Amino acid sequence: MNKAKTLTPDTLYITAQKGTELPHTGNYNTFQGEGTYLCRQCGLALFRSNHKFLSSCGWPSFDDEIPNVIKRALDHDGRRTEILCSRCDAHLGHAFEGEYLTEKNLRHCVNSLSVDFANSNMVIDTEEAIFAGGCFWGTQYLFDKFPGVVKTEVGYSGGHLDYPNYEEVCGKKSGYLEVLRVVFDTAITDYEAIAKYFLEIHDATQTNGQGPDIGPQYLSAIFYFNDSQKQIAEKLIAILKSKQLDVVTTLRPATIFWPAEQYHQAYYQKTRHEPYCHVWRRLF
Repeated sequence: MNKAKTLTPDTLYITAQKGTELPHTGNYNTFQGEGTYLCRQCGLALFRSNHKFLSSCGWPSFDDEIPNVIKRALDHDGRRTEILCSRCDAHLGHAFEGEYLTEKNLRHCVNSLSVDFANSNMVIDTEEAIFAGGCFWGTQYLFDKFPGVVKTEVGYSGGHLDYPNYEEVCGKKSGYLEVLRVVFDTAITDYEAIAKYFLEIHDATQTNGQGPDIGPQYLSAIFYFNDSQKQIAEKLIAILKSKQLDVVTTLRPATIFWPAEQYHQAYYQKTRHEPYCHVWRRLF
């Protein structure tokens, strides 16, 4: 799955234009979580967390890779070795040898913006979905419990401002919806199961928001990446309508996903509260 159309300009500067983020600024520079690093552009697994080491160079460093997923090329400067995703050619960074920082004597110097972190040590490939179903705190809380989901991230999609913030979205004039980005392991689940779950954890018949949260930023929508996702969503909505449910969920082509502020991420995990307007109930 190529997700380039949903990437921010900052990420595309890295993956498509072969840019480099400033040192010591990336989210994964000193991060030491256990899991897998994925290509941000296509979702392919690239590095395991046990490949990562602290090099103090200012960028995430890995002394190994998952076999057959990294492509190497001579950099445009004629001196360095560029590393790219073997499937989608996204620029990741550079590889260096001869530094003897680890026993493997190899350092993949990777831009944080070029990768995603997934909470699985086994994942090989992933796909992505973007849903809007009211307050993104609640949808994230419930999707984090779904088997096969390896990453969730709250953010904003569908509007017309660059780099939107929460206050602008709540101002109801930006066109943005609160959305959730769901990354899932394709060996465990599929888009249809993910989309069914989305339609079961919120009220897809509410026209003015979700529960007590009223406003255009809380409307129900599915942002599809391709025709396959669109057709699956159309089929599921048709099933619900055949059960006399007046579903108002809109289907929209996926656009830029702007990550929400850090304090919104995993909000209920941080506060130890539970959703007030999202609950699962079987519909299919």
